[in-house]
Amino acid sequence: MGLRIRPYAPADEDSAAAVWSAASAFGHPFLTGEGMGERERLVREVYLVQAENWLGEDETGRVVGLLGLLDHEDAPCEVGGLFVHPDCHGHGHGRALLNHAVALKGALTLEVFELNRAAQDFYRHMGFEEAGRRVDESTGLVLLKMERPAAG
Repeated sequence: MGLRIRPYAPADEDSAAAVWSAASAFGHPFLTGEGMGERERLVREVYLVQAENWLGEDETGRVVGLLGLLDHEDAPCEVGGLFVHPDCHGHGHGRALLNHAVALKGALTLEVFELNRAAQDFYRHMGFEEAGRRVDESTGLVLLKMERPAAG
């Protein structure tokens, strides 16, 4: 299945938030209430406004993926979020969105919960390596910092 990647627009807020919510609840079952409430408000009011966001649409035009990028001065671009609707896992959409980020930004960094083994495995498969750990203040859980150098 092909994936069309396009820039996020404010009119996409509900579809992007729906993908984030479903993917977050699926990927973070260890967080009570993940995908809703205050975290959803922050996604809508902060992250979708401040990040450089890209959407992945399937062949029907349904938004199935969300990629948020955060540029930093004197540091690699950060993948602030990569979310694929759970119904679409295994179709290559996450890979396509991440490859889009690499093509745009080169070297990348991100953080992923230590308890999210599936995401860690995916990122390692995509060329990321662990570069550090920290405790997330809001959850008390360990986050792994992962980095991927610019391609070739």
